[in-house]
Amino acid sequence: MLKTNNLGYPRIGALRELKKANEAYWAKKISQQELLEAARTIREGNWKTQQEAGIALIPSNDFSFYDQVLDLTLTVGAIPARYQGFALERASSYNLELYFAMARGFQQDGHDVTAMEMTKWFDTNYHYIVPEFVKNQQFKLTSEKVINEFNEAKQLGIDTKPVLIGPITYLLLGKEKEAGFDRLDLIDGLLPVYEAILGKLAEAGAEWVQFDEPFLALDIDDKTRTLYQTVYTRLAAAAKGTNIVVATYFESLRENAQIALSLPIQALHIDLVRGENQLDELLGSIPAGLTLSLGVVDGRNIWKNDYEASLNKIKRAVDALGADRVWVAPSSSLLHVPFDLDLEDNEQSLPAEIKNWLAFAKQKLTEVTDLATLATGDADSTITARFEANQAAQQSRRTSSLIHRDDVKTRVKNITDADAKRTSQFTDRKTKQQAKFNLPAFATTTIGSFPQTRDVRKWRADLKKGAITQEEYDKLIAEETERTIRLQEELDIDVLVHGEFERNDMVEYFGEQLSGYAFTKNGWVQSYGSRCVKPPVIYGDVSRPNDMTVYWSAYAQTLTDRPVKGMLTGPVTILQWSFVRNDQPRSETTYQIALAILDEVQALEKAGIKIIQIDEPAIREGLPLRKADHKAYLDWAVRAFRVSSSNVEDDTQIHTHMCYSEFNDIIEHIAAMDADVITIETSRSQMELLDAFANFNYPNDIGPGVYDIHSPRVPSKDEMVKLLEKAKAVIPAGQLWVNPDCGLKTRAWPETKAALEAMVEAAKTLRGVTAAV
Repeated sequence: MLKTNNLGYPRIGALRELKKANEAYWAKKISQQELLEAARTIREGNWKTQQEAGIALIPSNDFSFYDQVLDLTLTVGAIPARYQGFALERASSYNLELYFAMARGFQQDGHDVTAMEMTKWFDTNYHYIVPEFVKNQQFKLTSEKVINEFNEAKQLGIDTKPVLIGPITYLLLGKEKEAGFDRLDLIDGLLPVYEAILGKLAEAGAEWVQFDEPFLALDIDDKTRTLYQTVYTRLAAAAKGTNIVVATYFESLRENAQIALSLPIQALHIDLVRGENQLDELLGSIPAGLTLSLGVVDGRNIWKNDYEASLNKIKRAVDALGADRVWVAPSSSLLHVPFDLDLEDNEQSLPAEIKNWLAFAKQKLTEVTDLATLATGDADSTITARFEANQAAQQSRRTSSLIHRDDVKTRVKNITDADAKRTSQFTDRKTKQQAKFNLPAFATTTIGSFPQTRDVRKWRADLKKGAITQEEYDKLIAEETERTIRLQEELDIDVLVHGEFERNDMVEYFGEQLSGYAFTKNGWVQSYGSRCVKPPVIYGDVSRPNDMTVYWSAYAQTLTDRPVKGMLTGPVTILQWSFVRNDQPRSETTYQIALAILDEVQALEKAGIKIIQIDEPAIREGLPLRKADHKAYLDWAVRAFRVSSSNVEDDTQIHTHMCYSEFNDIIEHIAAMDADVITIETSRSQMELLDAFANFNYPNDIGPGVYDIHSPRVPSKDEMVKLLEKAKAVIPAGQLWVNPDCGLKTRAWPETKAALEAMVEAAKTLRGVTAAV
């Protein structure tokens, strides 16, 4: 059997135990000790699951209460100055209280500190906390979490492989918070902390340490390439006999291959799912003594591995290097897939035929160990039977009648350029829309959802269990919707939303009403902190059998004279935030979804809903990691959005919303989406993200978020006014809307009301200032 290697494991628990413990701790319902015990139970269970599955190199330090990048920021002492006094006043050492303040902000007992910025982890839907660096940044070993968790596993009789984000990737993930320096120039100050950690791990008996360096598979400059050799030469010297494996993932090494292969390390991990064509090139260049970890099991999607295809790759590597220099592994950390397929027992939402095509994290461990055994020809009858079952599942999926629909494929084939273009230019549309809606300057709105309280979630659960009837449920939702409409009127918000109380998740809700989708019961993955999502599964051709949102949007509009936005999720986001079929191009699936959303847009318009928001928070997230691949993606992604939004009247106003993203490199394509209004998350970056729109001279209207809904703190009116003044300095006032950063689903009602009240007052202040000028 070849050696097996795992890069990371889901940390939320099989039934989201960490989410529940974190939120109970934040609500002061459990003590810090109880939270620590809940975390320890999850870690112990994860290690034992991997040990029992036969994984040789089991990761430690892949657990996190909130985010692994934030963990490292605390470990190396890169704590922004605004938290220093907080830490000294409230704790004798840097602890969870500080950690969560950095992640979520803190506002009580006379303290008011904002959270650190958050953005997407490469091209995934996971969010990390962005490190903040200053010119004279000081680093020191502040937390020994990585050593403590290695020792914790060792006490259980499990030797683990500690995992750390590599020093170069860590710096590149961060942001310079003042001008005049390059964050990579901080490496000399950072490396002594890494060297100290390596020394402590060596003393503790660690045989292997994993450094994640995904930037090695991205576009990097010559300075960065050169730095890799320097950095890992120093780390190798500090390892004191501990072996180093550098893990790359999410892409191919390409032009960085020789840099990676020349590092003074003992093993290199490569992603053969996202970078499946790089193996032969590497095998021809790999130096003697370097072990290759083959990421053949998909760490980002839930389809069963095709054993035959993977074995072909593994055997080519074994033939070239020998069995002692080849490991079998998932392509990346299993953080991005659900915990355990065995927990899925609802055949109505996940039919047995489709379930047989899937593998979650626990099942992927078995796939890794099966492949490691099969590759050497040592399989017993049990593993041979699993190989045969695996191949039968592959054949079942290829030939299933559930997957293909000719009418859907034909409709996509018949899309024309005219189907992806509004009838009139934006300036003409804006004139007609203003005549219809008569909105004030700095018009206020929210992004869509309002707080989903315990009661709201209970109603949904009771409906599923049959504890209440559909009629009783609808009455409760109608009452909650009306309360929310009345609140928005009282707050004097200009464009209202119905609150989305009938919806579970912005993608799952639509998937439940589209053909070609299946759903899990416990298929949760972490999005950020305690926020977990349950991505639906696109297994076949997608279409829209019936109206999806018209009833509740139209009902809300009957309650008020103010415009109510219809709320939809866009085709690219529905794709990105689902587990997507891998048997056809992603572009084809996106166009299928776009046509389904178009049908809903037209139904809303017919029902009298004349402002329609089609959220596309994942447009930037879906951008390929290599610049050479950008254009092809952006062409079909933007076209799909336009297909979903273009075939409407000029006075129908189309909005879209985007999450934390850097827009500089795609701003032309954002403009090409031609949404009448775009809302974006900008408060954590203090409006820095608007620079891309200003430098480009973005032509349409923009709503920069003025407060961070991912934090429980309530910003003041003056704080929002300052942000709007920053926005007004770079974007013409006539183009600006005023709104929160994102939906309010996860917030509580008291903070929501207070923040929105301040937001409206901030908008009115700006109206007065602008009028006076």
